[in-house]
Amino acid sequence: MAKADKSAEIAELTSKFEASSGVLLTEYRGLTVAQLQQLRRALRPTAEYKVAKNTLALIGAKKAGFEDPDMDNLFAGPSGFVFVSGEVPGAAKVLRDFAKDNPALIVKGGIFEGKVLFADDVKALADLESRDVLLAKTAGVLKASLYKAASLFQAPVSKAVRTIDALRAKEEAAA
Repeated sequence: MAKADKSAEIAELTSKFEASSGVLLTEYRGLTVAQLQQLRRALRPTAEYKVAKNTLALIGAKKAGFEDPDMDNLFAGPSGFVFVSGEVPGAAKVLRDFAKDNPALIVKGGIFEGKVLFADDVKALADLESRDVLLAKTAGVLKASLYKAASLFQAPVSKAVRTIDALRAKEEAAA
């Protein structure tokens, strides 16, 4: 690879690292071209899968501001990079599901919010529920709290009504 090509590749990788909300690293050894295309299609709406040389990608990551000593360990072996522009847990779920059907794909880790993630961390991200589900659960908890407060404020009034009704019934029975 010529020096001009390397510097262009580093510039492209640097811009991808800067523009991404997260980057996930995989080892793709053993996957066919058709399987890689299938993975790219599955990731396409919110992420891009790119195969790059580790040394160039590491330089690009460092130029983008990612400085972590653990990061060097991730950039070993043939690496495929998932540059996520949407939600990182969604891309992690796609990788997890794809790896179930294609055991040759190995998730090595990633970079999310400036921190290095290892394979277990990416698995934990994949197990998270979607943002919409989490928001719906939060709304449900808030609604339940408001419902409890409303019934609490209503309790003295309904108790007074029941007491007056019991007194009226007792008075009618005595008369």
